[in-house]
Amino acid sequence: MNYHVDERGFYGEFGGAFIPEMLHGNIDKLRQEYLQHMEDPSFKKEFDALMKDYVGRPSPLYFAPRLSEKYGAKIYLKREDLNHTGAHKINNTIGQILLAKRLGKKRIIAETGAGQHGVATATVCALMGLRCIVYMGSVDIQRQAPNVARMRMLGAEVRPAESGSKTLKDATNEAIRDWINNPVETHYIIGSVVGPHPYPDMVARFQSVISEEMKWQLQNQEGRDYPDYIMACVGGGSNAAGAIYHYLNDERVKIILTEAAGKGIDTGESAATSILGSKGIIHGSKTLLMQTDDGQIIEPYSISAGLDYPGIGPMHAHLIDTKRAIVQYATDDEAIKAAFELSRIEGIIPALETAHSFASLEKMKFHKDDVVVINLSGRGDKDLATYIEYLNDFSQS
Repeated sequence: MNYHVDERGFYGEFGGAFIPEMLHGNIDKLRQEYLQHMEDPSFKKEFDALMKDYVGRPSPLYFAPRLSEKYGAKIYLKREDLNHTGAHKINNTIGQILLAKRLGKKRIIAETGAGQHGVATATVCALMGLRCIVYMGSVDIQRQAPNVARMRMLGAEVRPAESGSKTLKDATNEAIRDWINNPVETHYIIGSVVGPHPYPDMVARFQSVISEEMKWQLQNQEGRDYPDYIMACVGGGSNAAGAIYHYLNDERVKIILTEAAGKGIDTGESAATSILGSKGIIHGSKTLLMQTDDGQIIEPYSISAGLDYPGIGPMHAHLIDTKRAIVQYATDDEAIKAAFELSRIEGIIPALETAHSFASLEKMKFHKDDVVVINLSGRGDKDLATYIEYLNDFSQS
């Protein structure tokens, strides 16, 4: 089975472009031209140069000795937290800003939850001298204040979303409304593998630099270019898409996706879309989403601002539907515990989003020779205010 997108923009039965008429011009132009631009040698040369000299790629593939000893496998961490801006998000925004310039766009909009995509978008807009407007839920503005300050420092305008749960879904709604009202000069840099085609495929391709590097790094360190397991957290799922992209059709590689269970699957305060969701359409794409019987969105919850999205990317929906990917979930408490564990046995403070993937280690059974790669998608600076609340619970004598 092929797990990549087809010519219609679908992954199996998921994907497509279900969009208002006002956006058809922009989406059609993107669909017709994105591969043409991305495959142009001059585009590749500029993209690769910025990845190396501006972002700081390749990101290391770090063998985690103490984590490996504890969980009985060879555990490697793909260090996306060491990228410029502190997460994987910059890979996509570099690509999309180069694409926007080739499309003649002068104004950039974006949505953000945890703030990492907002920071990455503000960064590339400053680099290229383009106006930047970032939509962010007012709840997330409060709990991710350091990233809001960084966006403003970079010259971006941060606009609060006050509807619904005032988080990522609502920021995305506001960005789409802006795009509908300003379709000519505006490019919308979507931060994850969600939205109408070609966004899920386009974002996955820009993020695929992660698995592209992983192949030769594993060859150098393990004598083979594939792991037994790839683990990543998923909200929309761009970091996971990048980590698994070159292994989608390689059945030797098991894919483990971890969702945010919030306060528990059965509490009504969760964001475990694949477990609690059903097939439907959100933000221009058919996928799995949390909804009522009559199709109204159920508000998600997670301690992590980047994972409380009521849907999941159509690529991941297809992987889950076909059983190609194994889904785990981690509660707030499990993610916090995993974050402190990684901090104290490997000296790496992860983003709250990333910590959910590490929480799945306790639910896995490995063989001692298994090679496991965890995509360490972001660093935890932005979440220190949350972590500080738990310091006493994890105090050491």
